[in-house]
Amino acid sequence: MATFGERIANFFSGNDTETQEGLHGLFVTELRNIYYAEKQAVDALGEQADAATTDEVRNAFLQHQQESRNQIARLEQVFQSLNVDVEEGSCAAIDGLAEDARMVVSNTHSGSLTRDAGLIMAAQKVEHHEIASYGSVVTLAQIMGHSQAAQLLQETLDEEKNTDKKLTQLAESFINDRANSESGDMGSPDRDQYSGSVVNPDGTRYSDSSSQTYQSGESYSGTQSGSSTGSTGTYRSGNDATLGGTMGI
Repeated sequence: MATFGERIANFFSGNDTETQEGLHGLFVTELRNIYYAEKQAVDALGEQADAATTDEVRNAFLQHQQESRNQIARLEQVFQSLNVDVEEGSCAAIDGLAEDARMVVSNTHSGSLTRDAGLIMAAQKVEHHEIASYGSVVTLAQIMGHSQAAQLLQETLDEEKNTDKKLTQLAESFINDRANSESGDMGSPDRDQYSGSVVNPDGTRYSDSSSQTYQSGESYSGTQSGSSTGSTGTYRSGNDATLGGTMGI
């Protein structure tokens, strides 16, 4: 075993194998925790899509759910590049954030824009956690020279940042303003406010097909090229554009 002085010298010379081994273990543990968190996020996004009021928010969650599935596959590539087993870790943070989103649904009225505003807030909390997590493992991968892993993880980090921006833009397009005009506690819905909309059997309210412009087949990754419109609150968006804004809802 190296003496304390030798370890200090090795650390500053970049030859500290013990530190590298320690970082590698930390890196793999964090990857497994993120792997678990992504799988939980996929389930949570499905729940949030079912609870959403507008097609715009519902489709945003469904499209990010598919993106999250792709990110899970990318994490599996990272494990393979490191020659380590693909295993789930744990993440109390994502468990708590998923529960927070369920509380938003419990505390808001079905068919209200207040619910959508709350769901976007809940989703952005998850995004901020993932941005911090991926940013950390990208740094560790770069320090240890895992170039392929760093590149794959950076792709996901960029996607998470972009999703956060798009959620902000969606909130600012019409959701927040409409939620602010709702009467009652936690968004009691006003029928006049939703003219041109329909209520599904489960109580969720979506704009009808004649007014819906944000189709599920469109890419939610991309720039916003439109505006909020009349009483139906449709949010017009082109394919593949970059949405602005970095602040949360």
